[in-house]
Amino acid sequence: MPSSLSCARLTAWTIAAVALQILGLSLFVIGFFPVKPTLRGFSGPESYQMPTCNSTSDGKETELPPDQLRSLYEEISKMPPSYDRLILMVIDGLPAEFVLGRDEKPPNKAMIEAMPYTQSLLTKGGATAYHAKAAPPTVTMPRLKAMISGAIGGFLDVALNFNTQAFLDDNLLDQFYRIGWKLVMLGDETWIKLFPKLYTRQDGVSSFYVKDTVEVDFNVSRHLDVELAAEDWDLLILHYLGLDHVGHIGGRQSTLMAPKLKEMDEVVKMIHMRNILNQSNTTSRTLLVVVSDHGMTDGGNHGGSSYEETDSLLLFIGAGAKGSDYSPYAHKAFQVDIAPTLALLFGVPIPKNNIGVLLTKMFDSLTDEQKLRALELNAWQLLRLLQAHLPGLLCGDLSCVGDEQCLQINGSTTTIKEKFCHLFSKAMAAHNLWQLRQASGFISDSDDLRIVVESYYEFLRSASEWLSHRASDKPINLLLSGIAIMLISCFLLLILLIFLLKEVYFTQTESCSQLKEARRSCHIDEIFVFIGIIIHVLSFASSSMVEEEQYTWHFLTSTLHLLFLFSAIQLLFKIQASKGREEELTTHQSSISVASSIPMITNENYKISSVLVVLFCARILRGWHQGGVNWVHLPDMSKLLVQAGSFTIKVIHIISLLTIMILGLFALSMVRLKRGLVFLVSLSHFVSGLLVFLHIVESQSNNMVPMNQSTASIAQIFYINIGSTVMLTVLVSPWVIPIPCQETHMMTETSLNCHSTNMRSDSLLLGFQDCTYMIGTTFVASWCLLQLILQQPINAIPVLLIFLQLLGCIIYFSIDGSHHKQWVEND
Repeated sequence: MPSSLSCARLTAWTIAAVALQILGLSLFVIGFFPVKPTLRGFSGPESYQMPTCNSTSDGKETELPPDQLRSLYEEISKMPPSYDRLILMVIDGLPAEFVLGRDEKPPNKAMIEAMPYTQSLLTKGGATAYHAKAAPPTVTMPRLKAMISGAIGGFLDVALNFNTQAFLDDNLLDQFYRIGWKLVMLGDETWIKLFPKLYTRQDGVSSFYVKDTVEVDFNVSRHLDVELAAEDWDLLILHYLGLDHVGHIGGRQSTLMAPKLKEMDEVVKMIHMRNILNQSNTTSRTLLVVVSDHGMTDGGNHGGSSYEETDSLLLFIGAGAKGSDYSPYAHKAFQVDIAPTLALLFGVPIPKNNIGVLLTKMFDSLTDEQKLRALELNAWQLLRLLQAHLPGLLCGDLSCVGDEQCLQINGSTTTIKEKFCHLFSKAMAAHNLWQLRQASGFISDSDDLRIVVESYYEFLRSASEWLSHRASDKPINLLLSGIAIMLISCFLLLILLIFLLKEVYFTQTESCSQLKEARRSCHIDEIFVFIGIIIHVLSFASSSMVEEEQYTWHFLTSTLHLLFLFSAIQLLFKIQASKGREEELTTHQSSISVASSIPMITNENYKISSVLVVLFCARILRGWHQGGVNWVHLPDMSKLLVQAGSFTIKVIHIISLLTIMILGLFALSMVRLKRGLVFLVSLSHFVSGLLVFLHIVESQSNNMVPMNQSTASIAQIFYINIGSTVMLTVLVSPWVIPIPCQETHMMTETSLNCHSTNMRSDSLLLGFQDCTYMIGTTFVASWCLLQLILQQPINAIPVLLIFLQLLGCIIYFSIDGSHHKQWVEND
């Protein structure tokens, strides 16, 4: 029967449905990862003027030479720079509670003893410290952007963190560069990627190899003696990665944590004694700012929004940065507050897209008028950013700004524009009133100043919080539109699928028989996979299920393999029952049936054994780590092994390595390609395993000894070896497929051609299977060896179990007798 829907129409509808799916997905992604509106360009002299309804900047003044631009900023800002030189020391991954304690309690004794000099500065009031809350995602690149620009990035920055591009928005480093500062950067190469052309000198290190806890910091500290004595720089950036690597290796409780903190404390001591204590009033004034980009969980990870991950350190050490007492837990700030504070301390404009609020404690050495001027400049900058998000803000409402009557306006506002207009007007009116009283000779008390400061802070914090939420808000219209379009696409594809099924299975003459055959041909595992996909998708509607997604995967995969086991056992019973019935027939027939059923029984036994291995490994993996968020504190196998001691872990590490090497060599020996290539790949696999063994011996599985140069060299050689091995296998193995020989004797010409064609086809198919098997085996074996280097030693057993699971699946499906329906039917 000819189809009622032509191929052309079917193709057109399919393309339309796919196009709608792509369109809907694009709208959803744009809505889920929104691009927040930003102000282009860089702040200039206009930032020292109050914004108007239609504030514009021609940017002509910013074309002045650096010296003239610096003088202009100092003149119109009405507040001189508090410091001349800045040392920005970034300790990657340092939780603030290691230095400042938590919940109004000082840090534990071990942490205090690890950083004695820093603790002495805090105790004696020689430093001002803050718990600076970092916004998620808590990874390095977006956190550096937040500190330098005062802006909050989105979760899309997590992906960009691995491919950092030059930062083009307004930021402190570009502002410093514009007034003629000389910049020097030592440490994480992320700074070089973000600001590639600003540094007079630079020495970047990579954060890729997380097991390196020594060289990454040594490459920074080796320059300190020279750079601290040099006078040709104004900004020195030191970014230490070692502590973050220690956390990734062993977590917060790693035995390397205290020595690494001691090393950082020595760096702080060196900088403080040489560049801050020794400076006099006639020399340049240097400010040391010690910050961390993020914290870490108990396991040493970061990226989320938990307190442990967002609790970062902010420490000001300088001549004017003196705390009144040691109560660091009372000082709380946001990481974005660093940008406006440093900008006003060093006499440059606040970056345009900053949403931070200056830290007034850092301006205690200034006069009251200068303090209020700093708050005023911060308020003007945030007002300009609000105008970008709320067009028309203050337009038509300027009559009240700065008037004393604004102090009498109540807070009953109906719109967000009215709220910000009221708060800004109230702050400006309080400031103007204070200035009038000062100019009139009235003796103002501290309450007058307090009212002005509180009014400014009410506006600043309200604006900062609103802008912060605005940056992460998702446009619901785009999300709903994307979902609706994707549902329409799915509906169209479902209709097309139903139509095709109707054409295939429901013919006029055999509709009933085809339906029964279709029901019989549906395997139970196929039905479960379909239902499992639906269950997994629906589970994403719950945030708790997303956090504990690994349990969903454990359930689905274990259930699927139990179905495989059930099918294999059921088929084995059928074969044995059939064998028993055949034995009741003639003796001759019985011998034939027994001989033919033995291989089938053996294959089913192999299938059952392979599934049992997969399930056994899955159960151990399930109990190895208590993952997720809610159950990580519970005991598991890995915690018990850690308590057993380093020697036990090292033995398990080596046994896992040897087992993976043996299984990998055995799997490669099953390949039927040219033996020369197989031997070469096997030899490379053995060499890679030997390098991993040397790495284990050098680095010590319990991490008691920090990584040295020889260990890093072994890892580099290993990377080169496995990379070349995988590339060799992928590029060469397709060209060594054996070419079948054509048998010509004892065949007629017709049968010869037919047999030769079939033999060539079968041989090419077997060669293709061997080729893909060898590529896959080489890749998986190399991946397992790579994980033995990158992962913590305690995870050696999970790597081995995953390898066993993969081999078990290969064995099961290679001898599986249940042929599932093909997606494309052969003619």
